[in-house]
Amino acid sequence: MEGMIKDKLKKLTEIETKKMIVYPLVVFFVALLILAVHFPQLGIDLKGGVVVTAYGVDANPDEVAKYLSQQLGVDVRVEKFTGIGKESSGINVYAPAEVDPEKIREALRQLFPNAKYAISEVRPTFGAMAREQGIKAISLAFLGMAIVVFLFFRVPVPSFTVIFSAFSDMVIALALMSIFGIELSQATIAALLMLIGYSVDSNILLTTKLLKRKEDTVEEAYFSAVSTGFTMSTTTLGALASLWLFSTAKVIDEIAIVLIFGLLADFMNTWILNAGVLRWFIAKKEEKEKRKSSGTSKASKASKKKRRGKR
Repeated sequence: MEGMIKDKLKKLTEIETKKMIVYPLVVFFVALLILAVHFPQLGIDLKGGVVVTAYGVDANPDEVAKYLSQQLGVDVRVEKFTGIGKESSGINVYAPAEVDPEKIREALRQLFPNAKYAISEVRPTFGAMAREQGIKAISLAFLGMAIVVFLFFRVPVPSFTVIFSAFSDMVIALALMSIFGIELSQATIAALLMLIGYSVDSNILLTTKLLKRKEDTVEEAYFSAVSTGFTMSTTTLGALASLWLFSTAKVIDEIAIVLIFGLLADFMNTWILNAGVLRWFIAKKEEKEKRKSSGTSKASKASKKKRRGKR
């Protein structure tokens, strides 16, 4: 099994540099197109609304949503959640801010008279504040990351690629959220912020390994880095997949699945896109150094011939 994985990873070193750069960029632009057409819906904590929770209820969410929409005259969304014990399981009803939560509870009591109910409400003004804070947090995180990366490498091309890879991870994760109907909420914003940190980690590992390589060739350094990166990614993905499968909390589920989307995108952006750019950058740099060295050598020979001619 280990030998088979190593063979697969070695094939990455054989991919043409141009293909390594082009394919991830195509995926990135497709993700941008998806977001332009359909951006993920905002959660109640970002746009405002009401949530009515009914505990001890075992029902079909679609049927309950249809019933409530008929009773209230507005579209509502119903989600089922499970916990340890009957009393910790139930349904959540999400409705726009203008709907009276008491009317939702009364309608639910017609179906589930013995259930226990809880009401939470987020005003649109508080939702707007949460949106602004989320945008500010992501912007400051990117700014801080960019400053640290540029100070560390002091070379424009590798530094920009690290930043772009992190941005691409986030864009692809958002596009997948849109496709699978996952809302953008405070929890998923937190997951996106965590994703920035993980992306920078893996990109710095690769960039440092290639720019300051101890191996004889770029391919050997790349293979060493991608082997380490593959181990890091698979162990993290395994932990997140277990969390997503066995967790009964919606917030944890959302954080886990967004991180899974981002880590899958990060493997492509780090170990294919960034690696392709770095291989191209190093090849150009070495070619330039050879030309410079060759030019210096020719100038030195010409100078020696002139000296001999004068003698």
